[in-house]
Amino acid sequence: MTDQRLRGIGAMLFAVAFFAGMDAVLKLFAASYPPLQVAALRGAASLPYLLLLFAYTGSWRKLRPVRWGLHLGRGVLALIMLSGFIYAVSQLSLADAYAIFFVAPLFVTALSVPMLGEHVGWRRWLAIGVGLLGVLWMLQPDTSRLSLLGAVGALISAGAYAGSAITARMLTRTDSTASMVFWFLVLLTVFAGLLAWPDWVPLQREHWLWLALLGLLGAFGQHFITEAFRCAPASVVAPFEYTALLWAVGLDWLFWSALPSARVWTGGALVIASGLYLIWRERALHIELAAAIEAPGSPR
Repeated sequence: MTDQRLRGIGAMLFAVAFFAGMDAVLKLFAASYPPLQVAALRGAASLPYLLLLFAYTGSWRKLRPVRWGLHLGRGVLALIMLSGFIYAVSQLSLADAYAIFFVAPLFVTALSVPMLGEHVGWRRWLAIGVGLLGVLWMLQPDTSRLSLLGAVGALISAGAYAGSAITARMLTRTDSTASMVFWFLVLLTVFAGLLAWPDWVPLQREHWLWLALLGLLGAFGQHFITEAFRCAPASVVAPFEYTALLWAVGLDWLFWSALPSARVWTGGALVIASGLYLIWRERALHIELAAAIEAPGSPR
């Protein structure tokens, strides 16, 4: 394995750790503030760090949006995604919310058919079905400690994340990464702030340091995940996103003395296995396509 790929894997591991810490702070805030307000705080807390970075690098021109409609749509999806996830962690442990949210890559694959015109073979559809069965297994109420409304929030969040990921693919054809990240946070802050304003709860004095930490963790997480995908192919680094579940279990145990139920472990394993298969299958298809292009006599 090349040094560049190892750097990418290391960056992804750091990104997951920072984002897990950020989600723990979101769970802390969700106990005191409405979900929409927490979503607005998450966006606003990261913007100062991002603006400092742009000022340091002098990359202001890269912030100009090209496809405003897609940015606005992505802002709405960001609002739904983060509000749903914040509500989920207010009702569930981090590990339970993550186990359900990990269905997002399956949604991305399914949505790529109508939205991007991509072909998804029967093997990948089967993997999507197995992953959804894992979610249904976790949602059975007889022995699970899952809150149904919290689980629905995590599912809605995963669906919005998938839509946002598809939109991001479309935006990369015309807009810079800096523009996508900046307007994602700005629109999230504005949309969530406007909706949360009528029921806004004043921020408690002891939470200001947590707010600064929230923005810092989000900024570092965004930096390292960008570095991960810059250094190595997605099929190499994406599987390491699932280490988030380990962080979630540790944080749940450390701060809330909670551990996932056996049903969540088994259902989550099905969801993660399905996601890993989709990543492996995508890489295999890419290798096959590259081989066909390089074959003697193939059209170029």
